[in-house]
Amino acid sequence: MLSTTEECVLRTFREYHMTPNKMLCFYGQDLLGKEEALNSLIRRDLLVREKFAGGYSLTRAGYREMRRSD
Repeated sequence: MLSTTEECVLRTFREYHMTPNKMLCFYGQDLLGKEEALNSLIRRDLLVREKFAGGYSLTRAGYREMRRSD
């Protein structure tokens, strides 16, 4: 079960029509406010942290979860 903030992160990916392995950047207050949820989604293997600061990509499992919560 996803937290409200984790669902919000996945909604952001859905809003930008992201697919697996495509980077989406979070920055400023948005990054700081969602950092815990982003790290949790990484631990669940739903996201991958990119080398670019604030950059994250969906895994295939993350993409399925994003579509499921649509």
